[in-house]
Amino acid sequence: MILTTTNSIENHNIIDYLGIVTGVAINKEAIAMGFSMSKYYNKLQVSIETVKEEAFQTLQNNAAKLNANAVVGIKIEIELTTSNYAMVSVTGTAVKVAV
Repeated sequence: MILTTTNSIENHNIIDYLGIVTGVAINKEAIAMGFSMSKYYNKLQVSIETVKEEAFQTLQNNAAKLNANAVVGIKIEIELTTSNYAMVSVTGTAVKVAV
């Protein structure tokens, strides 16, 4: 599946717009604030990467349910909640492109 933040895909014609799809994921454990900011930052970065991958997988699964072979116009939002949970939300438009 082709994923892009742009509204078109070079060398591919969009033949059908199938709808807006999303993927949301949140880490299962809070990231503890410690004395070392570098350790906190490293743990946060790893957590966000893991959660981002989960959110993108959900986005692709939702697009596949619409028989899409691409998602365009993807927007990514990353939020650290007040309880120190990392949350990632990705949204885009599921499309069918000529291959």
